[in-house]
Amino acid sequence: MQGYDYIINAILAAGIAILISIAMGPFMIPFLSRLKVGQSIREDGPKGHLKKAGTPTMGGIIIITAVMVSSFIMAGASVEVLLAVLVMLAFGGIGFWDDYIKVVLKRSLGLRAREKVGLQLLVGISFSLFLMFYLERGTSVIIPFSGNALDLGYLYIPFLVFVLLASSNAVNLTDGLDGLASGITFLVALAFLVVSLMTGHYNLAIFCGALAGACLGFLVFNRYPARVFMGDTGSMALGAAVAAVAAITRSEIALIIIGGVYVIETLSVILQIISYQTTGKRIFRMAPLHHHYELIGWSEKKVVKTFWGMGLFFVLLGLWSFKGLG
Repeated sequence: MQGYDYIINAILAAGIAILISIAMGPFMIPFLSRLKVGQSIREDGPKGHLKKAGTPTMGGIIIITAVMVSSFIMAGASVEVLLAVLVMLAFGGIGFWDDYIKVVLKRSLGLRAREKVGLQLLVGISFSLFLMFYLERGTSVIIPFSGNALDLGYLYIPFLVFVLLASSNAVNLTDGLDGLASGITFLVALAFLVVSLMTGHYNLAIFCGALAGACLGFLVFNRYPARVFMGDTGSMALGAAVAAVAAITRSEIALIIIGGVYVIETLSVILQIISYQTTGKRIFRMAPLHHHYELIGWSEKKVVKTFWGMGLFFVLLGLWSFKGLG
């Protein structure tokens, strides 16, 4: 196939994923409601969120299903796509287990931190070794704005594991308002669709199209006022999927720019913790950052639209950073 054909297939994958997400919603949401897998709301958070208590969570199942089906229909048996799907499934499975413990077994803390991190490390190390020795990806990463690459050698293994864990948990932190994480990831997936085409990973562009379409279809039910939340099932799967694409295309560093909203949300939490533990004072009224703006009087819809705008800026900046590639 020519590059143009892959673009068409990526668009078709997005369309199929949108249709699957929209088709699944009307029966998956009532099903989750019957299972009583309702979201718990923090009492110290914005008071407007209390009305969301009981909204079905674990809706990430819709996203994961849509991505898998549409990817395999349009990309077939591509090893790169299969690998990205498996990483997404693995982290989605960890998130599902965490959600299940919290909302079904009613253990509010979910998986223990060492259990969650241990499983993530296992997946991350396996993924990095597979990339290096089976796909022969090498150990270099593209340096944004330079058109050059940096070879990390065997340091690439801990580097990639860090990227995977950071990305999955950053999306998890971003998933705090109706439509926020799904909207941002829609933009990020579109950006990596372009990156995949620019770097010659054409089948991976189809996976990115499916990822973008699944997020867009999920937004039909997840936008304000949300009828379903993605839960850790969805947020961890999305973060891992994005990181997997970044790794295969050697654009892990560019992910910091393209996923700038994820980075800002994560930094706000880190800075809040450091400030409180060292000075006893909080920098923000509440972290992650999106809650700070709610507590100073912004409506939830205004916060989400503003962050979507920021997300678009970072996506365009990230794509511009590839201008010297070649």
